[in-house]
Amino acid sequence: MSVRWGLPVVAVMGLVAQGLVAGGALASDTRVALVPGGPHPYFAAWADAAAAAAADFDIEAEYRVPSAWELSRQNEMIESLVAQGFNAMLVFPGDAVGTNSTLQELADFGVPSAALAGCTVDPSAASFCLGTDVARSAYLGTQELIEALGGSGKIAHFTGFLVDPNTQLRIEAVQRAADETGGAVEVIQVIADIDAPEPADEKINAFLAARGAEVDGIVTTAWVPAVVAATSLRNLGDQRIKMVGIDHDEVVLQAIADGFVHGTMLQNPYGQGYIGSYAMDLIRQGCAVKDDAPWLETAQTARFIDSGTAFVDAAQVADYQAAMVAVTEEIMATFKDDYLACN
Repeated sequence: MSVRWGLPVVAVMGLVAQGLVAGGALASDTRVALVPGGPHPYFAAWADAAAAAAADFDIEAEYRVPSAWELSRQNEMIESLVAQGFNAMLVFPGDAVGTNSTLQELADFGVPSAALAGCTVDPSAASFCLGTDVARSAYLGTQELIEALGGSGKIAHFTGFLVDPNTQLRIEAVQRAADETGGAVEVIQVIADIDAPEPADEKINAFLAARGAEVDGIVTTAWVPAVVAATSLRNLGDQRIKMVGIDHDEVVLQAIADGFVHGTMLQNPYGQGYIGSYAMDLIRQGCAVKDDAPWLETAQTARFIDSGTAFVDAAQVADYQAAMVAVTEEIMATFKDDYLACN
């Protein structure tokens, strides 16, 4: 008998089914946990989304963060949450392949799950993947940069963790946008695995010191590199280098307003957590995911839902939230009819 979750599988399944695991929740009560791969500012919006979903849908929803970016730490946290009675999971995959075994065990226990902000590779027990179409976002962001450069120049790409399933997709998308210029734009450097302050600060500033004079543009496709690059360009005081960042850190937004960054590609982490919690509650109430829903098939999964992206520059930065609020409301308006079959 497996004891992966700290209790025998049969015992855990029975307790979940009876609603008697820690807290005494009834079987009809949804207790959804939102679990990222580790600490990162991108996921902070999930906490707000969980609180809003709990209030709006009369469920329990909590944001729980593993102490480090290690798959074993995430798995241990999920195990603990199941033992505490959480009966639905929204997970950023700590590993696009390795997380699948965890999601399958959850499914075997009758605990539905979905992947948020990053997808697992099919076949997967995840009900769906809800996240940014990262390839599209990186591609569009690079196109915005190319336009700002007047259609030609040398660019650098600063991006995230190599364990993040989104990173390679972003690298390929930036290169594709550059290739479409027929050689007018060249990606002269890709620096990855820097979505943490220390490596980002060290490697980005070293690059700018060594090669800043030969680079015309920068595209960043991860949160921390965007913040560090925006800060570095401000410190240089030279607005010659154009930059398109990602996400909505205040440092990046202020750099856009002050002219040191051209713009940023917004994502929608709040919408991911809010819509994901809503979906988990409906699935626990008996709704089934439709096979013929308007899925956007990706290289990793055939059940992908784009949570939205938008470019903002100095003209829109003061009201950047409006773009993502509109996307979230649009998805919510038809989500149940589009993606679920409910009795």
